[in-house]
Amino acid sequence: MHFVPTLNFGGQCREAIHLYEKAFGGRITCLTTYGEANDPDYNPLLREHQKEYVYHSELLLGGQRIIMSDNVNIDFQTCYSNFLTIMCDTKEEVRRAYEVMKEGSRTIYPMEATPYSSCRVVFVDRFGIRWGIMTEQTER
Repeated sequence: MHFVPTLNFGGQCREAIHLYEKAFGGRITCLTTYGEANDPDYNPLLREHQKEYVYHSELLLGGQRIIMSDNVNIDFQTCYSNFLTIMCDTKEEVRRAYEVMKEGSRTIYPMEATPYSSCRVVFVDRFGIRWGIMTEQTER
């Protein structure tokens, strides 16, 4: 059994997966549009522009697979109670990732040291996904 985080978007999945790939040095291993999938369950629901929405994609981050897609049958909503935490080895990695992702974001907790981390930042990115990026050990 594997725990695979899944992120849903309202038409911005392609932009998001490329941003996360850049921010965390990830690798996109799969990206299929609704048009390419030609799924008979979704075809009647699609507007023409939605055929380019992401039906299914996978991003590999540090050995962890994340599934991402665009919703076409429900309205996308930002969720503040659930979020992804990325554990970095150094403060510099935290800063670099945040610099890539901070445009259009809303900060919840600014980048700072805490009793459990020498560098932590929590924010909602421009796609409505909440992230925590931090170091695991306080001595780094």
